[in-house]
Amino acid sequence: MSLTPIDIDPALALAASGSSLTIDLGAIAENYRRITKEAGAAKAAACVKADAYGLGMEKVAPVLAEAGCTDFFVAEPLEGVRLRALLPHAQIYVLDGFFAGAGPLYAEHGLTPMLATRAQVEDWLAFTQSADSESAGKLPAGLHFDTGINRLGLEREEADWLLANEEARAALQVELVMSHLACAEEAESPMNERQLERFRALRARFPEARASLCNTAGVFLGPDYHFDLVRPGIGLYGGNPMHEHRESPFEPAVYASGRILQVRHLEAGETVGYGATFTAHGPMRIATIAVGYGDGFFRRVGDQKQQAEVVICGYRVPLAGRVSMDLITADVSALPKDLPKVGDMAEILGARVSIDHLATAAGTIGYEVLTRLGNRYHRTYKPAVSGHSAPHGMAAPASLTQQRSGDET
Repeated sequence: MSLTPIDIDPALALAASGSSLTIDLGAIAENYRRITKEAGAAKAAACVKADAYGLGMEKVAPVLAEAGCTDFFVAEPLEGVRLRALLPHAQIYVLDGFFAGAGPLYAEHGLTPMLATRAQVEDWLAFTQSADSESAGKLPAGLHFDTGINRLGLEREEADWLLANEEARAALQVELVMSHLACAEEAESPMNERQLERFRALRARFPEARASLCNTAGVFLGPDYHFDLVRPGIGLYGGNPMHEHRESPFEPAVYASGRILQVRHLEAGETVGYGATFTAHGPMRIATIAVGYGDGFFRRVGDQKQQAEVVICGYRVPLAGRVSMDLITADVSALPKDLPKVGDMAEILGARVSIDHLATAAGTIGYEVLTRLGNRYHRTYKPAVSGHSAPHGMAAPASLTQQRSGDET
């Protein structure tokens, strides 16, 4: 019978892994507390969709609950079922709304759909009104209004239909009304105020329901945008919701590293990697690292003029050549001659190479960096400590801090 990773001693599994991923649950809890402080009188929910942004719902959600979170958002109902098994008493909202035919699942697991179209409203009413007499009319729902993002939500005509339909509104038990900001990371965007005004008008028609407008970036637009409930996502996991518009107020929560498998010497004119896209202009040294696009490291960063960087022995170094499925190569010519050594770990993500730094190099955003992290990393969860209050820019886990200190980002 072959061994599976769960059967292997953790120390042996780490020794046998080409890459490692440490997820700091204490930092996630601290980021949640940071948001609750910024939100003032509003409650802070937590978005744990897409497996808690790739970091593991089963580990992350209970830590957020212990930090005081009682309201959670998922995208799909089956994510809600997973979450309910972890948190029996949480309020769980399904952002994709109601999936016709899945009504019993919503009812059994206490999932609240955020109804986003007229068809969803009608399907939900048909389900609740056909349910057994004990539950009929007692299942809460939310309403998701589009106020300008034009992505998902009740359109203006659909909203007008609902507001004029007294029978439908009377049959709905509306727990929450929400909308989503399109440009929250740009504080000066006039789109924010336009959406705020539209949402205020809609919210006024449902005075008994709670209201929610803000994602992480929206929280920092000020109390006018907070309403009753804010819905942070990326900020919980250490990403910068304001991108290049403002320095991140959150602690890094993800540290990824790859094992150096080989250090080779090149002469002028030799090339590196598939397609021979990188040519040595003189003698140089290349480190080969056990991370690739199979681990979620973007292939395109190896083809950019402004290539991604990693940190090796405390030195920030550029990639050299294309990213392949299992390997990347980095130019370590500037390091002392005795560094690096085979077996050293290169920092791929962490305090010195943020998820937003890698995202910029790949022409994307930190959300995609997190949700692309592969399952080949040896995952370690650094437990949250009650009362944890690490400063912004906290030290990386031991496997990274043992390296020489370098530039901080």
